[in-house]
Amino acid sequence: MTRIGGDVVVETLRALGADTVFGLPGQHALGLFEALRRADDVRVVSSRVENNLAFAADGHARARLAADPDGPVPVTPMVVSTGPGALLTLASLQESRAASVPVLGISSQIPVAGLGGGRHGYLHELPDQQASFRDVVKSVHVVRAVSQIPTALREAWVSAATAPYGPVWVEIPQDVLLQPVSLPALTSVTAAPVPLEPLPELVDEAAKLLAEAKNPVILAGGGALRSGAQAELKALAEALRAPVVSTFGGKGVFPWDHELSARSWLEDWHTTEFLAAADVLLVLGSGLGELSSNYRGFAPRGRLVQVEADLGKLESNYPALGLHADVRLTVGALLEQVPIRRSDGRAEAAVQELLAKVESRLDSQPLTAERKLVDDIRAALPPGTQTFWDMTIAAYWAWSVWNPDGAPIHTAQGAGGLGYGLPGALGAAAAGIPALGVSGDGGAMYGLAELATAVQHGLDVTWLVVDDGGYGILREYLTDTFGRTTATELPRPDFVALAESFGVPARLSSLDTVGADLASALQTPGPSVVVLPAVLKMFAPTHLEQR
Repeated sequence: MTRIGGDVVVETLRALGADTVFGLPGQHALGLFEALRRADDVRVVSSRVENNLAFAADGHARARLAADPDGPVPVTPMVVSTGPGALLTLASLQESRAASVPVLGISSQIPVAGLGGGRHGYLHELPDQQASFRDVVKSVHVVRAVSQIPTALREAWVSAATAPYGPVWVEIPQDVLLQPVSLPALTSVTAAPVPLEPLPELVDEAAKLLAEAKNPVILAGGGALRSGAQAELKALAEALRAPVVSTFGGKGVFPWDHELSARSWLEDWHTTEFLAAADVLLVLGSGLGELSSNYRGFAPRGRLVQVEADLGKLESNYPALGLHADVRLTVGALLEQVPIRRSDGRAEAAVQELLAKVESRLDSQPLTAERKLVDDIRAALPPGTQTFWDMTIAAYWAWSVWNPDGAPIHTAQGAGGLGYGLPGALGAAAAGIPALGVSGDGGAMYGLAELATAVQHGLDVTWLVVDDGGYGILREYLTDTFGRTTATELPRPDFVALAESFGVPARLSSLDTVGADLASALQTPGPSVVVLPAVLKMFAPTHLEQR
């Protein structure tokens, strides 16, 4: 059997550590998919639409990171065809970039002769396909000969796995993938990302500020979670007796019920004020963007120390002592210098006072159904089940209130696009991790075709569809702003009947029975759907003038 360029791609991916590839074939990618067929040690997980394929690859990487934060960085390959297929992944890759998820996108290309501009008349041709990806992914790599494949893929893999993690893009022309090759089989390609170490002088200064602080607070973001800094963060918080607030992207990096856990009510002014009152606020892996700063209402009165692997985010919103470094490495270095304080009860009392204020504020609003729903979903999950949430009102609640201990939460709030819930959960299930996807009826329509994928691959995933007859959160935004809505109300299908038409067991639930219905579905192997007709409401926002 003649080996071709596609075989070199697959051999390189396997040598680098890939055992699963998410792929959707196309005319220019035939050589690559033939090579995947020949490989008996690489699993191919397909999809129905390329954007969902990319979401599934994202979910696969996130799930493996959460399941094994001390393991190798789980760079996840995704293979698509040229032009339309490639472009459909862009919105999903934007989410991976915003959330620092290591996805390796591989696209076929028109033949080498057609690269470099001009209009040659090839099917799917773009004048410059890589230009569409250059400002979305971390790096773009273009192959023009078989001999370039191993190095290009290794460089891309290193880029994806270097803090901050993120998606990368590799393009390989059709004729290169089909070209017969005489290269020996590749088994020794390795990738070694360079650790992003903090500068010692800056660690010294940060440690000095923290040692002198009387009211230190830590804000732990997605960068802390991605770096696997759970153990180091807990040790540092306990040494400093510093309360820890988690951003929405950082949920799970600090124990939810720890006496120093101030949790993650970032859209509540009490929490915003709590952060602002710190004499030293240690920001770990967050750019203090719109959500983390409570829509720019955050105005710190003390010193900020910001540790951030993404150089573009460092001091981009607030002045700080900025350390461009991996969070885990930096927190480990700080632990060697900061003093260990005995607890005098002040930090713990401050945390309890904050959480009581948040609770009192929620109790003053008619939100019993919404709070119970999140509690019921959480209680229904078997240990180790990971959850994937679309941009729906239930997810907006989960950002703040979800207890992620033993039940990691993954959301699309990095870029805020619709359609993440089901395909993200399918990606986790492909890693052998039980998963729950949560969508609204609007977001559900983006990924509905992937029920066929769940059946085809026998993936153990449960999908909760909260059906409120429209784009619920946009309905609220428009009503609050203009007193009326436009284009938010949606005719929708019978989701139960539709799921059953795919051969997926489904049930119609209610707010009273959803916990039991989910528990039953989650304990049933294979795909299942629970449909909950319910109109949920958001908690009332708090703003600067309401402090």
